Amino acid sequence: MSRGRLTVYLGAAPGVGKTFKMLDEARRRRARGTDVVVGLVETHGRAETTEAVGDLEVLPRARVEYRGTVLEELDVAAVLARAPQVVLVDELAHTNAPGSVRPKRWQDVEVLLDAGIDVITTVNVQHLESLNADVEAITGIRQRETVPDRVVREADQIQLVDLSPHALRRRLAHGSVYRPEQIDASLAAYFREGNLTALRELALLWLADRVDDALASYREQHRITGTWPARERVVVAVTGGPEGDTLLRRGARIVERAAGSELHAVLVLATDGLPGPPPGAIAAARQLVESLGGTFHTVVGEDVATAVVDFARGINATMIVVGASRHSRWREALVGSTAARVVQLAGSIDVHLVTHEQARKERFVRGRWSSLSRARRVWGWVAAIVVPAVLVAFLSSGDGASLSIDVLLYLVGVVGVALLGGMWPALASAVISFGCLNWFFTPPTGRFTVAQGENVATLAVFVVVAASVAAVVDVSARRAGEASQARAEASTLASLSRSVLAGEDSPEAVVARLVTTFGIEGARLEERPAPGAPSEVVAAAGPRSADGDVHEGSVVDVDPLRRLVVSGPPLAAADRQVLEAFAAQAGIVLERRRLAERASRAAVLEEADAARTALLAAVSHDLRTPLASIRAAVDGLAAQDVVLDEEDEEALIATADAATTRLERLIENLLDLSRLQVGGLRPHLRTASLDEVVPVVLEAFPLDRVVSDVPEDLPLVATDPGLLERVVANVVSNAVRFQPPTAPVRLTASADQDAVELRVVDTGPGVDDERKERMFDAFQRLDDTSAGGLGLGLAVARGLARAVGASLDPEDTPGGGLTMVLRVPRASLLPTTSEETA
Repeated sequence: MSRGRLTVYLGAAPGVGKTFKMLDEARRRRARGTDVVVGLVETHGRAETTEAVGDLEVLPRARVEYRGTVLEELDVAAVLARAPQVVLVDELAHTNAPGSVRPKRWQDVEVLLDAGIDVITTVNVQHLESLNADVEAITGIRQRETVPDRVVREADQIQLVDLSPHALRRRLAHGSVYRPEQIDASLAAYFREGNLTALRELALLWLADRVDDALASYREQHRITGTWPARERVVVAVTGGPEGDTLLRRGARIVERAAGSELHAVLVLATDGLPGPPPGAIAAARQLVESLGGTFHTVVGEDVATAVVDFARGINATMIVVGASRHSRWREALVGSTAARVVQLAGSIDVHLVTHEQARKERFVRGRWSSLSRARRVWGWVAAIVVPAVLVAFLSSGDGASLSIDVLLYLVGVVGVALLGGMWPALASAVISFGCLNWFFTPPTGRFTVAQGENVATLAVFVVVAASVAAVVDVSARRAGEASQARAEASTLASLSRSVLAGEDSPEAVVARLVTTFGIEGARLEERPAPGAPSEVVAAAGPRSADGDVHEGSVVDVDPLRRLVVSGPPLAAADRQVLEAFAAQAGIVLERRRLAERASRAAVLEEADAARTALLAAVSHDLRTPLASIRAAVDGLAAQDVVLDEEDEEALIATADAATTRLERLIENLLDLSRLQVGGLRPHLRTASLDEVVPVVLEAFPLDRVVSDVPEDLPLVATDPGLLERVVANVVSNAVRFQPPTAPVRLTASADQDAVELRVVDTGPGVDDERKERMFDAFQRLDDTSAGGLGLGLAVARGLARAVGASLDPEDTPGGGLTMVLRVPRASLLPTTSEETA
């Protein structure tokens, strides 16, 4: 059975007309004879949508009961049993009710597609998982229901339902999207014209990327290697040199000329493992590219030009930007230039050659003859003289082997000298060996003349081969040494970066690792309090870390106020790059430690300031209000010139009693919070039942405000009943405060093998995910503006719950509202001790 086809109607926001388009498509297919049914279409009570469904066959929905509420979801089993050709499923990102077979509606759609049924569905761009954070940054609202991008990207057809922001706002104002009471708030918040414009652009760009993926897939399937300029893509080849800024900015200017263009920078690393550009130069280039809106890539290749062109073809680039050669003219004439090779290989891709200040400025600089140590070079020169002499003595004492054998032995000697002392001693050995072969072993001996022409050729070939072998051996030895050093440096830097990023190192540890890595006598990190001030040692390691005599080559500036000083002999130039990395990491660690200390101090001060502010507000209002009520009631009862009847006296007494109760609750919460913060609360744990707690709590609330559905056969729990009663009372009080007056707060309970769960369910405004944890902070209320208390109830409730070994967590109530879940460990799962320190 072939998999069904998925068609997605994508919109930038609710109300653009996705569902109408889906229903129009359904009627069109039905008119062609296709078997189409409606699996689920959300009308949201809109008459226009209900009318648009018309006479299409609508399958019954699955009814899922969850905590006393019946919710309707897509009935996948009914669709499979009906087996239509096409089924309509609205709102792909919807989260199914708890207890459903699958948690997400897009998973239901996958089942239908696997059964060979075509599905037509709808989704808004804000529900795409990859764009969730972007949408939140634009609208300030985080969407809790998302669908993985791959589900939509893999759709067989995606139709963008587009509507201008002005037209969508007009449709909203006419009541075609939301109920009348929601229109004003929506227009002023989510449906602002700027929000809708940004969401529209997100939808268009996301769909353009999907089309681009489809184009790349088509090109790959049909083996099309040529460039199709569907979108302008500019590749800038950078080397890590100073000309990189010029090239990148030129590429950015080219990209700015066409909307939707892309900027890519590519750096080619050698495959031999040798050191490339300095890490600082690469980091600076990457930062510049990202600031220009582009992306930075590193690729590995033996030939730079080939690697750049291959990368450009791989991303379907339309232009390559390269810099003019830095080589001198004679070197470019001999070995060519990367720019010329790119032009030769680019084919249909345009190549933009940019001149810069560094062009033609490279000069031949003679380096060291060899990267070997001085001792090995000295012994190499000694061997260049001794080895030919030893071979003369050895071969002269024999029976007179053929000249070819003599040549091969001398060639072995030259190779040995090359391995020991490098190229130049080996070349000297080759010249000396040529003279020895000519004088001692080539007829006529004792003269530098050669009697036979073939011997001349043999000696000439010997010199050429010896020189070539010496050069190859020397280059290989140097490359092997450099590669080994590069691997060691990379391993050291990787270990250093890993430990720093993991927060394991301190400035002292970084400096100590530097001393150990390089085997130096001492190192120190110095810092100036201000420019021009004397330096102070921040961290030091090694026996000579405090020495004042340092070499300029062993001082690395971290920033204008900090530097890393290495004591003792100067380090080799090859080690300076790693030294700079250590200096940078030491500076980062020092700065991060100080930032952490400042943040810690600031957090303490902020918390203390918030507590002081909240307490002052409490004294000025929340504590004064019940005191004023008590004072007014007492004055009324004590007034001699006013005659009160029995009903008025009872009302004043009730007012005083209610205000006193409120005042007691506020003071108790403040005291409990203080005890929790200082660790002075010591609960007395014992085996108890929820029957000891819940009825006592319910007595404090009117019968029509709280309804209990707690079974009597629940397992026993191990807790402090008095403290648990406070927890439940605070949670229920909070729920009652926000519960609509038309419905009561519900208490339900259940048990599993670990704990007994008590749920306090309200259907009030609920709390979004971002504020669910914040509401447990002291002095926090739902809207931070109500005068209903200090905002201590939930903070105290969670603190007391933890003190007795329980947990208190929020959940969303299906259909709206908040459910507080209190999990109390069963009696058999807690220690048998009678006390536990909070």
